[in-house]
Amino acid sequence: MKELIGTGVAMVTPFKADGSVNLDQLSKLTNHLVEGGVNYLVVMGTTGESVTLTKQEKADVLNCVLETNAGRLPVVLGVGGNNTAEVCDQLRKLNTNGLTAILSVSPAYNKPTQEGIYQHYKAVSEASPLPIILYNVPGRTSSNMTAQTTLRLAKDFENIVAVKEASGSLDQCTSILKDRPEGFLVISGDDTLSLPIIASGGDGVISVVANALPMEYSELVSASLEGDLKTAQKRQYQLFDLINALFEEGNPAGVKAALKILGVCDEHVRLPLVPASSALTNKISGLLKGM
Repeated sequence: MKELIGTGVAMVTPFKADGSVNLDQLSKLTNHLVEGGVNYLVVMGTTGESVTLTKQEKADVLNCVLETNAGRLPVVLGVGGNNTAEVCDQLRKLNTNGLTAILSVSPAYNKPTQEGIYQHYKAVSEASPLPIILYNVPGRTSSNMTAQTTLRLAKDFENIVAVKEASGSLDQCTSILKDRPEGFLVISGDDTLSLPIIASGGDGVISVVANALPMEYSELVSASLEGDLKTAQKRQYQLFDLINALFEEGNPAGVKAALKILGVCDEHVRLPLVPASSALTNKISGLLKGM
């Protein structure tokens, strides 16, 4: 899955002031990312506030991105949840035209055991018409998928081709990298850890920050993959304070504030999220001016 090496972007979903999806701004964002040099697009992930969208809105968002992208970049679709049967049903009914892979998050809230996580993904693997990227994000799910479970899934199912690893643990990432089967990709889920993960053998990132600064962040990732650590470190230091600021009041409020400042899309989010505070917005504005 060479299409998934490099910089993927977990796209935000722009909203209007009345809360409806802003498809015009979504199209603008798509072009902003394609022209900014990212490697692939990820639709309906956490950053896209997918849990707040209706079934029709999800279809409208995906169609808008696919039409605007027009085949220029690979597109990954987020399909996940904590009801295994429902996730599998969505996958069986999925129209795969224009899609490269599925990003499927480990179940939240239920807090399954490692065996439960394995059996969930076994069912997802059997139902999916497309290759699967596992997504481990214990900060949101309250359940860490261990390196051992990730490796077991990678070795047992050919269509499980990658993991987006957002545990924040370099030890866990290294354990996966050390013993992964040939061709299995390890993708950073943390913007600040992309450089060390790639330096350890990782294959790229699915980034939040690249929504706002696709060119700058892609340069960091490309330099890391090429072994040009001097350039990668320079970009890492330039972006470090901004990355931390964008997550200061949660995601995607921070990156949407940055996108508003940059004139790409508005800052509106859906409850229970709220927009970034004026203090944080001013901080992000100052950091962007220093880029």
